Amino acid sequence: MTVNRRIVLAARPDGAVKPEHFRLEEVPVPSVPDGHLLVRNRFLSLDPYMRGAMNDRKSYRQPQRIGDTMVGGTVGEVVESRHPRFAVGDVVVGGFGWQHYGLSDGGSGLRRVDAARVPMQAYLGVAGMPGVTAWVGLNRIIAPKAGETVVVSAASGAVGSVVGQLAKAQGCRVVGVAGGEAKCRIVVDEFGFDACIDYKAGRLEADLAAATPDGIDGYFENVGGAVLDAVLGRMNAFGRIAVCGLIAGYNDEPIPVQRFNSVLINRLKIQGFIVSEVPDAWPPALAELASKVADGTLKYRETIARGLDAAPAAFIGLLRGENLGKQLVSLD
Repeated sequence: MTVNRRIVLAARPDGAVKPEHFRLEEVPVPSVPDGHLLVRNRFLSLDPYMRGAMNDRKSYRQPQRIGDTMVGGTVGEVVESRHPRFAVGDVVVGGFGWQHYGLSDGGSGLRRVDAARVPMQAYLGVAGMPGVTAWVGLNRIIAPKAGETVVVSAASGAVGSVVGQLAKAQGCRVVGVAGGEAKCRIVVDEFGFDACIDYKAGRLEADLAAATPDGIDGYFENVGGAVLDAVLGRMNAFGRIAVCGLIAGYNDEPIPVQRFNSVLINRLKIQGFIVSEVPDAWPPALAELASKVADGTLKYRETIARGLDAAPAAFIGLLRGENLGKQLVSLD
């Protein structure tokens, strides 16, 4: 336990992310001063927001600095502690980034979790930040009523799959949008959506109209571009749109919208949100999500890359939509 392997940002992308934008380094494992603890990370979370952090431009978070460890959520075990609230062996969720070890003073959102009740890696996905993101966007912004139609883009992903299941449990008709027949089958057969539109099939608008005969009341947006445009054409009066992500434009591609007049015609509510800015939602959301995972009523999928070296390729694949469910890296 003397060497810490980490991946840093080597250069800022201009367009698509490539392997040369990352660099693997070996540095000493930090010593543990009084009031601190050392964590051996077991799983790393890969999330679309990391692409925005690689840019040096105005955003809702500070840009990732060149030469710094890539940002990211982690779950792992305390291996040394000089902190009164944490003991060796505790399983903790933190934000140590793309590295094997992390040093903490117990702040910055570090929290102990029960890995006997829920698998530790699930606290990075369905029972963690992506799950809370789904909970907030659905309950605080869309606020659906039983019988309404809710559409979810990126429906097979870590966030979208949770949105659909929570909306279905509230009595809604739920329609997903995903890429490929295989993903759409899982969205319907495993996650319980009423229908799923394969946007790669070339019939997006016709298929969406067929799946939403009564129009759309709520939309959870993860993608942007053509999917958003098609949904705007089907929105009902006083519909609500929660904007979580716009992954179609994360590599600086244009994401034009032609039907923005629907916002005025249908008096739509559109709200972007950042889940870290809604601290009061985390306790009730985490409690509900963990309970549903533990009793098996909330289903989830994971795509797991093996080894820290695999993180860059896995992240590039995530941005291309190659993952199913939550994208993780096992650091063992």
